[in-house]
Amino acid sequence: MATSFWVARAAKHAIRVLVFLSLAVSGVLATESRLARDELKAFPEAPAGQQRHVIFLPKRTDEDARRVGVIVGRTELVDCNRHTFGARLETRTVDGWGYDYYVVTGVGAVASTQMACPGSAKKKAFVRSSDEPLLRYNSRLPLVVFAPADVEIRYRIWKAGPERTAD
Repeated sequence: MATSFWVARAAKHAIRVLVFLSLAVSGVLATESRLARDELKAFPEAPAGQQRHVIFLPKRTDEDARRVGVIVGRTELVDCNRHTFGARLETRTVDGWGYDYYVVTGVGAVASTQMACPGSAKKKAFVRSSDEPLLRYNSRLPLVVFAPADVEIRYRIWKAGPERTAD
């Protein structure tokens, strides 16, 4: 009987801890969400037919040695060939703020190599744009990209190696 008393007491304590942790986590998430909304106030809303993609980069000590590779793409039905399409990432500046944001323009049709694909079934795959710029890494501001609704934005973080002296 004494054992069941301690088990019940431990269960009550565990429930209290879980409730406390869930409240603490939801408070942190609400604060992060509020901060994210505050940081985005300067940036315009997405125009009709476009979607605003936002990337929040973590703070790093060596941000000058990093770049963000922006990948513009979309899911297409493809065969065994290599596929790509044309698109550009144009830099625009928020009036009155001086913050840069990016707009995907010139989205073209998918082009591919013309190899024969005997017996190959088509499959859905992510097709990348031919333009994949490297942008400055800056954790103090969100990276905002406007793209057509059917275009997906992905990214990679690139880090430079040590500097070397030229011969």
